[in-house]
Amino acid sequence: MTRRLSRIAAFAGVSEVTVSRVLNGSPEVAPGTRDTVLTALDVFGYPRPSASRRERAPLIGLVVPDLQNPVFPAFAEAMAGRLNKAGLIPVLCTRTADGVSEANYIEMLLGQNIGGIVFIGSSFADAGPEQGRALQERKVPMVLVNAADDNRGVAQICADDTHAAQQALTHLEALGHERIGLLLGPVGHVPSARKLAGFAAFAQARGMTQEQWRPLVAHAMFSMEGGATAVGRLLAEGVTGLVCASDALALGAVRGVRRLGLDVPRDVSVVGFDDSVFMVAADPPLTTARQPVQAMASAAVSALLGQMDGHAGDPGPVLFDTELIVRGSTAVRRRPAG
Repeated sequence: MTRRLSRIAAFAGVSEVTVSRVLNGSPEVAPGTRDTVLTALDVFGYPRPSASRRERAPLIGLVVPDLQNPVFPAFAEAMAGRLNKAGLIPVLCTRTADGVSEANYIEMLLGQNIGGIVFIGSSFADAGPEQGRALQERKVPMVLVNAADDNRGVAQICADDTHAAQQALTHLEALGHERIGLLLGPVGHVPSARKLAGFAAFAQARGMTQEQWRPLVAHAMFSMEGGATAVGRLLAEGVTGLVCASDALALGAVRGVRRLGLDVPRDVSVVGFDDSVFMVAADPPLTTARQPVQAMASAAVSALLGQMDGHAGDPGPVLFDTELIVRGSTAVRRRPAG
């Protein structure tokens, strides 16, 4: 019993005396503190006091497209801790190889005590029209983080993709690269479209027409294979510097460059996006735009809690600046001999 009290107290950030009071139904405990202790009981699998068992904390769905992209679980982990501290129970929802989809999770959550949903790198549109309609009709609090498609009227937290692209382009230009390419996700992917807008503005400010800069842009699936396949066409256009819409695309581009007998960064400089875990240990260490995951997670949880308290969510996207982390995958452009 003593060990259980200490575990619950440490997790909830309260004293063991407070935990004991909650377990004994004492009215001297503040409601917020009581909810935090009850959530801690749920997390560790301990039974709630009998009078509280029907008052389980609301479930918060954290919906991600997959767990292979390290930035998705990073966001989910950052939000889970904040939700727990707020007395809520996070539920990780992701597609699986055996066919479980966002729609399955949405249906499950709608049948439970759902408090809200955060879509990370996706949106309620991905869950299907029926599930999306049910969420909107029930006015379930929702927040989208780096949504893949355009969803007006829903609270959104986004990295400033336009600024990130221009920051990377400026870095490569300063290294002497004149033919700089852009490797994006699929056509219609909203964050990629914002990066494309930044690329277009950058090129136009340097006197390039659309006919001149358009061949320097390629689209691919968000995977290493997609990056490795697409990079060949860009190199055929004379590209010596490359900005990628994700770290996975960038790592794939590095692989594709090497398949062609070239070297990164001696022949081609490559910039990624996300600063996923282990990018510092890549070969070469990847220059990449770091998303402020912790700050964005805090903003997303705050927006969700505001909606749960009855406040209307901000329908416009809240943009967060990225930070370019310069490592070994970019270097001064080599001038041709002679």
